[in-house]
Formats: sequence, C-alpha cells, structure tokens
Amino acid sequence: MASTAAGKQRIPKVAKVKNKAPAEVQITAEQLLREAKERELELLPPPPKQKITDEEELNDYKLKKRKGFEDNIRKNRTVISNWIKYAQWEESLKEIQRARSIYERALDVDHRNITLWLKYAEMEMKSRQVNHARNIWDRAITILPRVNQFWYKYTYMEEMLGNVAGCRQAFERWMEWEPDEQAWHSYINFELRYKEVDKARTIYERYILFVSCSEF
Repeated sequence: MASTAAGKQRIPKVAKVKNKAPAEVQITAEQLLREAKERELELLPPPPKQKITDEEELNDYKLKKRKGFEDNIRKNRTVISNWIKYAQWEESLKEIQRARSIYERALDVDHRNITLWLKYAEMEMKSRQVNHARNIWDRAITILPRVNQFWYKYTYMEEMLGNVAGCRQAFERWMEWEPDEQAWHSYINFELRYKEVDKARTIYERYILFVSCSEF
C-alpha cells in the first residue's frame, strides 16, 4: 500500500446494506412510464365544451348520453349511484317521466336502498308533484318503517303544504311503530305549534305509558 506525506492513504468505507430483502412495493419501468404519462395528461387543457346549435344535434347528444348511462347500468345493475346519476340527468332536462321510469327500475333492483327513495321523493317535491311525492313517501314508510328520515321528511312536507290533518295522520302511523323519544317530541311539538294543547298532552301521556311498558 502506497503512503503519502501525511501517512498511509485511507480507503473510503463502503456503505453496507443492512436489509438485502426486496422492497415490499416493487416499482417497475412500466409503472414509472405510466405515471409520467398520467402527469402529462393532467397538464393538458380540458376539451372544449360542446355547443349544441339545433334540435338534431340535441337529440344526438341525448341519445349518446342515454346509451352511456344504459351501458353503465348493464355492466353492473347493483351500483345504485349509476341509476341515480342517470335519473338526475333526465331531471336536469325536465324529463320527469323518464326520470321516474329510471327510479322505478332502480327500485326493482334494490327496494331497500334509503338514498334511492330519498332522491326519488325529493325530485317529485322539487317538481311540485305533490301527489307523486306522497305516493313515494307512503311506499317508502311501508317498506322501511324503521327509517326515521322518511317520516321526518314526509311529515315536514305535509306541514309545509298546510295539510295539518295529513301531517297528523302521518305522525299517528309513525307512532304505531313505537319510535324513539325524539320522534314523540316532534309529534308533541307539531301539535303545540297549532295550539292543540290537549292533543299534545294526550300524546305525551301515550309516550310515558310507552316508556313505562318498555322498562318491563
């Protein structure tokens, strides 16, 4: 070994690899190329918005969109979000009858899906189709009577429409299912809003009796 004026020449240390096992996640060249391509695509400007100039173009656009929605449903009928997007798109075009048909088809697939019932009824309410909305709420609470959200929205709708008798009837149907304390208080507060103190007192007594029986 050659020496220098300062002494013996030092040999640099080589770093030791403590763990020679392969990494848990192996990154391939293909993955690196794909990620680079994805980043490149992210920088591209969005495609220009399509301008529809006549009725024929509009019909072509609707046809293509409907075909796309139907293809998605055909691939996986159980993905309810696909049905809801389809119905909401038809609703945006004021095609309420078509949207109804889609919701009904979706309910044939999954009639216990809470979101599906809510979106369906809300569409009818927004369209001011009161009788249709009533029909949907009535079906929903019949099939899923333990879903309090249905009852709250149903009674709220009837009260906002000024249908006090109909609202009271809905509350009575709800109480038959012996719901939680908040539901009873909602009914009591409803009667108090209309100065029906005796009715509110009777409901409260029924609630106390219900609680007493539940404890045994």
